[in-house]
Amino acid sequence: MNHLLEESQRHLGELLTAVERCIYFLEGARSRVSWPLTGDELSARNKDLDLFTNLSAVNERYAKLQDTLGTAMRHAALLAGEPTENFLRVLAFFEKNRVLESVKDWQAMRALRNLAAHEYGTNYAITAEHFNAINSSTPVLYRMAAQFSRFCANNLAVTPSTSDFSRDVEGILQAWIER
Repeated sequence: MNHLLEESQRHLGELLTAVERCIYFLEGARSRVSWPLTGDELSARNKDLDLFTNLSAVNERYAKLQDTLGTAMRHAALLAGEPTENFLRVLAFFEKNRVLESVKDWQAMRALRNLAAHEYGTNYAITAEHFNAINSSTPVLYRMAAQFSRFCANNLAVTPSTSDFSRDVEGILQAWIER
């Protein structure tokens, strides 16, 4: 029985490392884009391979961060003895524990993430609006990830399985707190 608990804790540590990795690469992609974007700028640069490659990376990394964080939250809730069959209950648990400011924030970012998963068309004003929304919600997602990591350390005695990204992510999060 103890082996199963240790295995579950190890898996959560790996998920925490994956969350840090997502933050590191999302911030790297975001830093290569001049924000905010405009429809006129995207239209004028519609063949700019570097710009659209970086925007694609922002889309992918944002979605990956939220997906990974959601998986980790479900796993942590299970370790905390909470029901996990309904993800809204998982979110409510983490809202109660101040990991999330509100379930509605998570749901709004989820809707944005779902839009990110679909091909954006050639209406560059809408595309710019979409990416600006991702950019402006990213610090909220970072804050959730940081609070979740603290929750895991303080309540479950679980930290990232490796520190490969920890120092860099700490710097990224600190920079956002100071803004």
